Parts: sequence; structure tokens; C-alpha cells
Amino acid sequence: MSDGAAPDPRVAILAQGARELALESSAEQLERLLGFLDLLAHWNRSYNLTAIRDPRGMLTHHLLDSLAVAPYLFGDRVLDVGTGAGLPGLPLAILNPRLRFWLLDSNGKKIRFVRQAVIELGLVNVAPIHNRIESYRPGENFSTIVVRAVASVAEIHAQTARLLDCPGRLILMKGRYPGDELENPALAGLDLAVHPLRVPFLEGERHLIEIRRE
Repeated sequence: MSDGAAPDPRVAILAQGARELALESSAEQLERLLGFLDLLAHWNRSYNLTAIRDPRGMLTHHLLDSLAVAPYLFGDRVLDVGTGAGLPGLPLAILNPRLRFWLLDSNGKKIRFVRQAVIELGLVNVAPIHNRIESYRPGENFSTIVVRAVASVAEIHAQTARLLDCPGRLILMKGRYPGDELENPALAGLDLAVHPLRVPFLEGERHLIEIRRE
């Protein structure tokens, strides 16, 4: 009879999900991703960082949902606007150590968590930023801006366009296909594409809106 601890069942699920997304991941990266979830669950006991608390739900809705946008990252400077508890920025940074990530949010409590996660996970490629997008002046633009979109596509484009490099990509994570939003005249003339996403083990629609600047 072995004295070793039982294997974490999340490892196999996460590894399979990464394979289905055609993402390369090392054992160390998988461990860091699950370490991030453990840290998030711990902080959630005292702070309301995320409404999803079920371990399986956190695995699919936080990790795999975030990693599904990895193939669309462009360049080496990534800004995650409204990162909240570090999503999708922290999972993407773990899987892409050669890229640099800035995680922006106006909620001080959530940015404190992100700072702690960066320290405990040893992420040297992440800079947490406590600020509002309207007043953020980084001094240098970003090759990719990613947003877990709550506001409309036109609103987000208007808020972030000044921060996007050329060439650059603005990518917005949406649930259902935002047909009405895309008919907004403010988006006319933009190089815009809609990509359906399939997130492993996650039911429901997912779409990625990509706006390209060349």
C-alpha cells in the first residue's frame, strides 16, 4: 500500500483540456495553473473575488476558458483590461512565459490578490496595475489587448483604441454571438472577425471578437 498522496484528479482534466486546445504545457505549468486556483479558492473564503467556487467549475470557467484565447495572442506585450482575479491574464502568463503581461483593474482588493498570486507563483512576466482604463497612461502601447467583455464591443474599442499598437490585436471574450453589438456604426471600417470557441468540458456558447490594426 503506497504512502503517497492520491493524485490530484484536476491534473488529468487540465492536461486533456490543454491538448484539446492544441496548447503545449509542461508539468510545471500545469502545477502552477492549479496552484493559482488553490490560491484563488483560499482568498475566496475571505474576499468575494469570483462567484464560481466549485473546483470543477473553476477549472473550466477560469482556467480552460482563459486558455482558449491563447492562440490569438499577438506580439509580446499583452494588456488584460478588467482582469478581476487575474483572468484571463494569469493563466495566459503561466502558459506563455516569454510574453509580458500587464493586468489592469480598478478594484484594489482584486489587484492585491493578483499581486500576491504573482509573488507566490513566481511570475516574473506579470505586472499588476491598479487603475481605471480611462486614466491609464502607460507610455507605451500594447500588441494585444484582451478583455473579458461585459460592456459592448463598441464601448470597449472606444476605451482601448489609444492603447493598441500598430500592428496590434484587440480581442474580446464573449458568450453568445453579439450580433446586435456588431451592427453598431462605430465599428464600421474596422478589420473585425468573430471566432467561435470551444472550451473543453464547458457547455454554452463562447465567441472571441478580434479587431486587427495593421
